[in-house]
Amino acid sequence: MRLDIPLLNNLLKILNSRFPTLAAKWPALMDLIRLDKPIGVFLLLWPTLTALWIAAAGWPGFKLLLIFSLGTFLMRSAGCCVNDFADYRYDGQVARTAERPLVSGRLERHDAFYFFLILCSLSFILVSFTNRQTMLLAFGAVFVAFIYPFMKRFTSLPQVVLGVAFSWGILMAFTATRLQLPPGAFVLFVANLLWTVAYDTEYAMVDRDDDLALGIKSTAILFGTADRAMIGMMQAMFLFAIWLAGRQFGLGLWFLLGLLVAAGLLVYQQFLIRDRRADGCFKAFLNNNWVGLAIFAGVVLHYLFN
Repeated sequence: MRLDIPLLNNLLKILNSRFPTLAAKWPALMDLIRLDKPIGVFLLLWPTLTALWIAAAGWPGFKLLLIFSLGTFLMRSAGCCVNDFADYRYDGQVARTAERPLVSGRLERHDAFYFFLILCSLSFILVSFTNRQTMLLAFGAVFVAFIYPFMKRFTSLPQVVLGVAFSWGILMAFTATRLQLPPGAFVLFVANLLWTVAYDTEYAMVDRDDDLALGIKSTAILFGTADRAMIGMMQAMFLFAIWLAGRQFGLGLWFLLGLLVAAGLLVYQQFLIRDRRADGCFKAFLNNNWVGLAIFAGVVLHYLFN
């Protein structure tokens, strides 16, 4: 799908005049990184920014905000590239992914791999403006992002690996700000991992029948008819862990109000997945954008009014 965005269209014209091969592939590359589906960016962005605000005890400064915001977009995009690189033989057999660039032939498999390397390189350039500890952690982020799509062949818990990948920015936010990792940072890490496993299980419930036919593993398949209960348990553990982290960092009323809103949204998700219908499960997955935003807003308001 070609997006009608003036800035991108102007960039495409420049690329077409100087790099015609790249320009021809540009729309497909934008589809490859799901530019028109930013939910993955938001699910990675909110916990990272939440950790950044907590680590800085308020406004982290424009430099760090820019680095982590752009870095989040680049690494999520890199994750999409390696995901399609790994799943190119399977995506064509699933209705939801049948039109992805590698399946439809608009891109070759090596295009996805090269673009992954480019995006990771750009991310590393951004991180180089922080400090040595954060740069070292960045290598771990790339490694986890690369191996995640392949875990669906070897383990029934690939969502746990995704949880590690989507929580890694929390640790980097603390090292970039404090040059160290306090115990509360690991509590936030675990909390976000639990949340990620919960919402990605909702996502996996959408494709459960196709995944079973293809032999792809997921927590949705592992949990079976206990899926709703397991999601609910992880959501409750997530809220408890976030509350514990809030206590460690001295977060007050505004944070608790944000947590209360998040809890209400998670209860609503249980309603959405009650019948395990694909559309309801997908809506529940998308709803997690507001969960992350509610908690981030609570943290921002705490530091703003205290």
